[in-house]
Order: sequence, then C-alpha cells, then structure tokens
Amino acid sequence: MIRPGIPLPSPGQSAAKGQPRPVEDAPRPTAAERVRTLVDSKATASLTIPGIGGEGDRVDLEPLARAVTPQGDLILLVFGRSVVARAAAHAQDDELPCVMEITDVAPVTVPHRIRARAEIAGWVTPVPPGDEAAHALLAGQHPAGHLPTDGPDVPVPARSLLRLEVGEACVDDLWGAGQVEPDEFAAARPDPLAPHEAELLQHLHAAHGDQVRSLCRLLGERACGTGTAVPLALDRFGLRVRFAGSGLPPFDARFDFPEPVRDVTGLRRAMRALFTTAAE
Repeated sequence: MIRPGIPLPSPGQSAAKGQPRPVEDAPRPTAAERVRTLVDSKATASLTIPGIGGEGDRVDLEPLARAVTPQGDLILLVFGRSVVARAAAHAQDDELPCVMEITDVAPVTVPHRIRARAEIAGWVTPVPPGDEAAHALLAGQHPAGHLPTDGPDVPVPARSLLRLEVGEACVDDLWGAGQVEPDEFAAARPDPLAPHEAELLQHLHAAHGDQVRSLCRLLGERACGTGTAVPLALDRFGLRVRFAGSGLPPFDARFDFPEPVRDVTGLRRAMRALFTTAAE
C-alpha cells in the first residue's frame, strides 16, 4: 500500500514548512519502540544534569556507549573524571536528575536531514564495580565485546558506568510526537532492521537509485518528474522515500510492505516485490 507523507500541493497552494510528516493511519512503530530504537542506534546522544555548574547552569556530556537492561534502565559509559560521573558519585543514594537527548540524522543527504529527536528523563546513579551483569550488557553492544575506551592508554579507573532510571521519555520524529511511560519503554523492543538501516539506505541510494525513483509511478503522474528520490528511512513496516525537485516542495511517500519483515532476508523479498510492482 502506498501512503504519501505530505500531499502534493494544488496549483498556487503554498508548501507546508518544516519536516514532512506521514498520514495518520500508516502502520507504524509505537512511540516507545521508536525511542528504544534510537537508544540502541548510533545516533548522537548527550547527557544533561542541571544545576551543577557550566554555562547556563548545566553540563552536557556525550556517553561513550549505552545499553538497556531487561528492566528498562539505561547503562551509560562515561569518563570517570567527567563532571557527570563525579556528580553521580557525590550524590550517593540521592536522586540526581538527568536528561539524555538523542538526535538522529539521516545517513543519506536529503532536505531536512534530522529525522528524530528524543529525550529520556530520569535519575542517574553510579553502577557498583561488582555489577558484572551491567558490565557484560554494555560490552555485548560492541564488536568483540570491547568497550570504546579499551586500550593501553585508557586505564580502567578512567571509565565509569552510570545507571539512568527512566522517569519519562518523549520523541519527535518522522512519525510525529509522542510521550512514553517507563513501563512502555521497558517493554518495547528496537526495530529488527535498525542495526542495518544506515548501510541498507546507503546501498539503495548508491546502487538502486533508478529503482527507488521508479516508485514515484505508484503515486500518480504529478509525483513524477526530473526531481530526486532518496530513501530516507527503513523499518519492519516499510520504506520511506523523500521526493524533491521538479518545482515541487519536498514530500515523503511511505511504501508499506505487505506484512512486517523480521530480518534482512525478508526485507530483500519485500523490496523486490515493491520494485516489480513499480515496473509493471
């Protein structure tokens, strides 16, 4: 099923400003699944702890690595000498409020390249050195089990693990805006295609650009022209393409798969079927 993200404007109608959005009834991941996918992705993240100094009475720090426990807490790797790590250690058992902000940028060049922003607010505490489960969980997120700061020039004491207990979360992305409760976040699972999405989109753009552009035939004559068609986002429910040029403002079209795919093998079958339909 084909679902345009923003309708093509009528003659003389001004284009909508800002990020294109999809139609409301498109099959979609829940807000909790989208936040969980962002946490598990390589999108840029920063920690903010208000009230402990720094410009504007806040301190920002980018975690070196992150993972999610089965209970829905975040395990964060930071430098041991960072202000955030010292503040968490000093707080002891007190609740130290913290916000993690995540910004997701499309892996291909398109207009309006930022695809998502999310915030996870809660309370941060140090992970005890003997918590082997937390260390193993974080190490398992990286190739060969090595953390980003492993190496002869980075002694173990220079690293600290923090636990962020989720109080609430929100997301504003290509699907729209949504609020997430802690139990929803804990129960959510990341999209199965997320670990491969960047590579898949880049491959589609570089090796199958003509086929991606041919999908405009499924949108009607007004959508086709001499403009560009860039694969913008991919998940188990379908492919999102951003069309631009031809005198039209950028707009998204959502190409839903017949059924959600579970892995890359299922994705290949779904993409072949989609391209075949466009070529008929």
